[in-house]
Amino acid sequence: MKRTILLLLTLFLFSCGVKQTQSMLSNGDYDGAIERALDGLRTNKNAKGNQDYVYLLEEAFAKAKERDLNNLSLLIKEKNPSNFEKIYNLYIQLHTRQDKIRGVLPLKLLKENRNALFPFSDYSNELIASKADLSEYLYTNAKKQLLSKNKLLIRQTYEDLIYLEKLNPDYKNVRELIDIAKFKGTDFVFVSSKNETNMVIPARLQDDLLDFSTYGINDKWTEYHNKKQNEISYDFALVVNFREIKISPEQVREKQFIKEKQIKDGTKPLLDSNGVQVKDSEGKPMVVDVMKTITANIYEFTQFKSVQTTAKVEFHDLNTNQLIDAYPLTSEFVFNYIYANYNGDKSACEQDYFQYFDRRAVPFPTNEQMVYDSGEDIKAKLKAIITGNRFRR
Repeated sequence: MKRTILLLLTLFLFSCGVKQTQSMLSNGDYDGAIERALDGLRTNKNAKGNQDYVYLLEEAFAKAKERDLNNLSLLIKEKNPSNFEKIYNLYIQLHTRQDKIRGVLPLKLLKENRNALFPFSDYSNELIASKADLSEYLYTNAKKQLLSKNKLLIRQTYEDLIYLEKLNPDYKNVRELIDIAKFKGTDFVFVSSKNETNMVIPARLQDDLLDFSTYGINDKWTEYHNKKQNEISYDFALVVNFREIKISPEQVREKQFIKEKQIKDGTKPLLDSNGVQVKDSEGKPMVVDVMKTITANIYEFTQFKSVQTTAKVEFHDLNTNQLIDAYPLTSEFVFNYIYANYNGDKSACEQDYFQYFDRRAVPFPTNEQMVYDSGEDIKAKLKAIITGNRFRR
């Protein structure tokens, strides 16, 4: 029974595979049909049940070759250099297809008592020639385009040169041209800050804020500099314009409250309603816990000071001297320090509150320190603005 089911399943899968291959062939997907037929032949190419695949493979190869050669003829007759890549890829396709089929040969057609026919051709000369034509075209075109000031065009040139480097390693001075294209295609952004507040912004905060190497936002085509380099012509400017810094007064907030807790304070005999001690099933006297209430009067002090920073992040196009866009940036940093003392039993409090009893009042941070401590939040929000709003749309 199991063998019958397995046989039926095998026949079903074979039938589906053949129909799928026939469908690909009918729809002009000749290489898909070739791949599917080769998959069917890999297990046992000489099996009688695989003969359909051999016929389909023979037909698909002939039609694929004819199609590619016709396309090649048209492209070559056009004599358009922009066709060089298509011509080269078609020769690669013809060559690769033959190699795939060569690996399963010979293939017998049992009914006709012959081997399947796959008229192979040697494309090595054409491959070498078309590769040379394509390489020279890409190289010449890239050198011409590198004279452009259009960075988007130069970025495409960079990709063409990378392709040429893979196609034909060490071709002329392609490596040097790749470096030139990378430099010329990159947007260089000069980053600075402006202080329009009535407060001094700590120099170390400005240094940290403008140190874009810590932001991790440089991408393939954008570099941010906080110090100008003479050999670079900057495309854009990013200005962090501080508009207002508000610092609250130093405050100490006091709060008094009571904590209570029930704790065990020994045991006592368990008596019934008649005052007689209750015993368990084994005759042993039973006892109950004695509970008592402990209390602590808590005096809590909170030292509080906050700073609010308002800024505007401006994106400028230095080539047109125009403001591209501006985004608000607001940040708040709070100094909040709690200490406490008590009267009574501190065990009435939760364990994690005990830390406050070991503290004493501390000096408030200076205004400068408060502004500096707000820096991490400002940096995080600035990074979010930059990564969400690129200079080139």
